Amino acid sequence: MEPYSLLGIIAGIVLLLFVFFYFIPIGLWITALFSGVRIGIFRDLVAMRLRKVPPGPIVKAAITATKAGLKDVEIGMLEAHYLAGGNVQRVVNALISADKANIALGFERAAAIDLAGRDVFEAVQISVNPKVINTPVITALAKDGIQVKATARVTVRANLDRLVGGATEETVLARVGEGIVSTVGSSADHKAVLENPDQITKTVLDKGLDSGTAFDILSIDIADVDVGENIGAKLQTDQASADLKVARARAEERRAMAVAVEQENRAKIEEMQARVVEAEAEVPKAIAEAFRSGKLGVMDYYNMKNVMSDTDMRESIAKGTESKEGGEPDDEKSPGSRGSRKT
Repeated sequence: MEPYSLLGIIAGIVLLLFVFFYFIPIGLWITALFSGVRIGIFRDLVAMRLRKVPPGPIVKAAITATKAGLKDVEIGMLEAHYLAGGNVQRVVNALISADKANIALGFERAAAIDLAGRDVFEAVQISVNPKVINTPVITALAKDGIQVKATARVTVRANLDRLVGGATEETVLARVGEGIVSTVGSSADHKAVLENPDQITKTVLDKGLDSGTAFDILSIDIADVDVGENIGAKLQTDQASADLKVARARAEERRAMAVAVEQENRAKIEEMQARVVEAEAEVPKAIAEAFRSGKLGVMDYYNMKNVMSDTDMRESIAKGTESKEGGEPDDEKSPGSRGSRKT
């Protein structure tokens, strides 16, 4: 026989053995058999290969469940959960943990929780060992205007019946914060809150904040309470400042209106003076017309001029007298000045 033919036969045998042991994992079947898991070579293992399901994780999860005493877990159920995109090993671990803690949890519910995106094993652990959630600093305002800052520790336990479709930890924290704010806000004095912080927890727990959530609230403990700013006084100060600005604006508006009225009056005065000047300009025209018509003679005109001159003289004398009465000295006419000239 030629060497090339011998090598081809050996390669064919190796390929056939590889395909045989790939589709028929004898070692895995022997491990399951000695672990007490009944599984068929062609019915289960080969069928898994044809359905593109790795037999290793399925058989390992079945062995774990059998050794833990779980009798309701079957190969078909594990394979179906794997095909649905679930984590079979995590579901089996959760079932074992729930069975040891005497928590009623079936495979269907555990698979539903896992497919919903929740960590079913962690949920079972929280059901056995409650979890403590620390809230951020919650700021509330009492009726006296004093700000109160509080932090709380919320102890919760997972509710497996409400885990699918139930609200998460963020909702629980939001509801607890809302309850603390409303409780502090209904307090007449911030000192009452500082003296009895347990009153906050009692009021918050009575509101049933865990309704519709995936958790049962076991307790709410106020970890720290502190006094913040005097918001009431700050608001009053801001309001007074705003009122002052409004009053100043109104006063400025009234002042602007007064200035506008004054300017209007000055304009009216100027208008009246212009009319007086216009009327006075008509006097010479009237005198000229009287001369032409013969109603006014030359002597009448000179008499009128004399009267006007006398009037101007009297007005000048009156102005000089008023200036002397006002206390203004007249250096040229005072006796002292004349005496100094004589000297």
